[in-house]
Amino acid sequence: MNRTADALRHDAPRTDTPRSESWPEATPGTDAPPSPAFPGCRSFRLTRDAVDHHDGRFEYWDAATETAWVVAEPTSGTHEQPSRRLSALGEVIASLRGGAIECRGSMDLIWNAGQRERRRILQADEVVYLHPARARIPGKTGLVLGEHDLPDVVLEVDHTTDVRRGKLGLYAAWGFPEVWVEVPDVTSPSRPAGRVPGLTIHRLDAGSYRTLAASIAFPGWTAAEIHVALNEPVRSDATDRALERVAGTLGTRDGTGPEDTPWLRRQRAEGRRAERDAVLRAILNGRGMAALEPVLAEREAARLPLPVALDAVQHCRDAADLRARLARSDGGGPA
Repeated sequence: MNRTADALRHDAPRTDTPRSESWPEATPGTDAPPSPAFPGCRSFRLTRDAVDHHDGRFEYWDAATETAWVVAEPTSGTHEQPSRRLSALGEVIASLRGGAIECRGSMDLIWNAGQRERRRILQADEVVYLHPARARIPGKTGLVLGEHDLPDVVLEVDHTTDVRRGKLGLYAAWGFPEVWVEVPDVTSPSRPAGRVPGLTIHRLDAGSYRTLAASIAFPGWTAAEIHVALNEPVRSDATDRALERVAGTLGTRDGTGPEDTPWLRRQRAEGRRAERDAVLRAILNGRGMAALEPVLAEREAARLPLPVALDAVQHCRDAADLRARLARSDGGGPA
């Protein structure tokens, strides 16, 4: 199914019916691409009967040959950090946007070609859903193309591998709309030649990927900003500003904002009440009536309608009068 980049904007989740798998160099009339390459990986035999019970990660599995490819190097923190960091960044954006974002971690991505048995499996490093509440998200069995909604973003980490020579072509053939390929700043002696630190955004356009400077799924979040955010030891002010900008754009599109996130709504309400309380105390101090400040806390003045509280502190004569004026509230509740 060929789609333009504009048609792939995820204002709503989508379920793709996988087309016959085809690569530009594949033999016409077949659904099997040339053997993909997996630099930095080793292959091992994994039978059809054993794949469902395999306890471990692999990059790719092919039922035709009963072969799996696994990263040759032991899993390291350098490889795992970007996906864990992306999940944390997604939580920040979700809170500021006022709508959930779900990162599902490493997941089986399964192509069955309309058959009951698995034909091929990719394992992603991270998958991200921007609208999980209205998407058909897989459970423990993995994502089956044609049955579940595709994630908005797939993250691949090339620490000692190069997904461009194998997995990326499969992602394109299977219709995944946006793939981020991250090469971490911390390098490795076994990193394939030519792989330099940085993040590349691949966006599906007419059946193949083109490279973009900024994400479509996370509008305006640039590849350079994402790379920094995935690698910096402590989240920087620049990253915070980028997260706020992206969350604002998503919120404007969805009609949501920070007030739609319960804990942020409570925090902001408490902040407003604290500011109002400080103003009320300052008025009393300015009138030389600082001794009446305990009455404000006693009557929870910062939770009363602002006109009532302001009138009380500006015109009260003594503690009893202040209590009486604050009691005149019509029960208007918190600000």
